[in-house]
Amino acid sequence: MVYELKNETLTAQFSDMGAEMVSLKQNKTGQEYLWQGDKKYWGRHSPILFPTVGRLRDGKYTYNGKEYQMSQHGFARDMEFDCISENKEEIWFALDADPNTREIYPFEFRLEIGYRLQGSTVTVLWKVMNEEKSKEMYFSIGAHPAFLCPLKEGEKQSEYSIQMDQEEVLFARADLGTGLMYNYKNMLTLPGGRHLLEEGFFDEGTYIIEDYQVGKISLADPENVPYITVAFQSPLVALWSPEQKNAPFVCIEPWYGRCDRETFEGTLKEREWSNTLAPGGVFERSYQITVEQ
Repeated sequence: MVYELKNETLTAQFSDMGAEMVSLKQNKTGQEYLWQGDKKYWGRHSPILFPTVGRLRDGKYTYNGKEYQMSQHGFARDMEFDCISENKEEIWFALDADPNTREIYPFEFRLEIGYRLQGSTVTVLWKVMNEEKSKEMYFSIGAHPAFLCPLKEGEKQSEYSIQMDQEEVLFARADLGTGLMYNYKNMLTLPGGRHLLEEGFFDEGTYIIEDYQVGKISLADPENVPYITVAFQSPLVALWSPEQKNAPFVCIEPWYGRCDRETFEGTLKEREWSNTLAPGGVFERSYQITVEQ
């Protein structure tokens, strides 16, 4: 089922499958900003990544001496959520642990995803609850929104640019074959905080920026005018578009967690950037998507 939030500026739509935002349009022009999920390139729009972000080494993790299988980015994006509240400005969805999730993730959890529409901004809200009575819960959570780039027919993505609130950042990549971290902390220089999306920009894989280096990333049109901005306080953010496909979208992904390194041999608890919740604990975070034009 598809749900909608609408104000004078924007209309946003959401699916109960994965609690995923599936459309973000400007009312005045009808311009769509969110990728519409063509499977030729990538069939999703803005999936929620939980309880893992990225790939696990060998597709599995160890917890309390037992191995569990987990696919890339976890299972929440492929599960049906319940809509638990809805008004003119805000909507919330929830997912609870069930026998199927316990087989691959042995924790009692509740995941709530909210969206708040105010003016030209959608705030995405996450609430993770550990409903275990006596054990800590370990998890990652992340966003994966894909934005049209280019926006207009006849334009080229190579005429567009990424703009950050820092002029120079360190980044790592995930190996194209394994999806695991490699080439750790090579330098990416962004003169003036801006970098053109030259042909082949994503051909070597995902850009992963760690350590709270960046808090705001925009996509800008050929006139160097930003049209979408993602603002966040997450420790990591990724930039991705399918390599060697010339896909007409770019993902800006705030993350609390990431893929394993190629050399990682630890447990679920020891995964880098993993989050820990005490019994009964609640983890609340958010990020904002703003339409600039």
